[in-house]
Amino acid sequence: MAIYAIGDVQGCCDELERLLDALHFDTSSDELWLTGDLVNRGPRSLATLRLVRSLGDRATVVLGNHDLHLIALAYGNRTRAHNSRELTDVIDAPDGQELVEWLRQRPLAYYRPELNTLMVHAGVVPEWDAPLTMKLSAEVEQVLQGPGCAGYIRDLYGDQPARWSPQLVGQERLRFITNCLTRVRYCRADGTLNLEETGPPGSQPPGLHPWFELPGRKSAGVRMVFGHWASLGLLIDDNLLGLDTGCVWGRRLTAVRLDGVPETTSIACQRP
Repeated sequence: MAIYAIGDVQGCCDELERLLDALHFDTSSDELWLTGDLVNRGPRSLATLRLVRSLGDRATVVLGNHDLHLIALAYGNRTRAHNSRELTDVIDAPDGQELVEWLRQRPLAYYRPELNTLMVHAGVVPEWDAPLTMKLSAEVEQVLQGPGCAGYIRDLYGDQPARWSPQLVGQERLRFITNCLTRVRYCRADGTLNLEETGPPGSQPPGLHPWFELPGRKSAGVRMVFGHWASLGLLIDDNLLGLDTGCVWGRRLTAVRLDGVPETTSIACQRP
């Protein structure tokens, strides 16, 4: 048995299939962890969802911001959920509603104690350790997966509040948790989110730091697996696995083996 984590696919199903072939992925015994953003921008979002769903419990997916865009479109929120052809193709497919409902049941965070590994799409703030991250993720999931989904999706978009407080309640609390787990790259030293800067570390304005470099981060003792940050590229460092290697931008799709010594496998992607 092997456990592999793969970065953002974003509709690049051909590359995902080639990467699984390169891994000799065994659907009867191996596990696949995906860091979210299965859909959008790439040419085969529908096929990607069908493939990952077909793996059943061999695949663990956390939701990314583009996955939430798809759910938002399906639930009628077109405020900032880009009405891309790739996403509308999913919604209009004969099995589109089933795929959206399957996606809606995915978590925003996943923790495996025996591997000391926490997977999220984007990041966490310094105050959150693994148990708190899972608790807060579950708060969002309870609403997203339940009858309150339409209301949550209706008021999902926005950058405020930008600072975590345990006293946050209601939609503001849900929005902050969602933004942190699916959108963050940089924070200020006090943990305030910056959701605008997307460049690689070193390109950001003064006062901003990658979320994983903030001092006192309570998740530092846990191996963090994440995607979302294509300009960061592959990051393998102390308890950090950043896996968005920009496949949809014509770079690479990357998998790292999580059990035992990390082994990296990547394939080149062809984009215009």
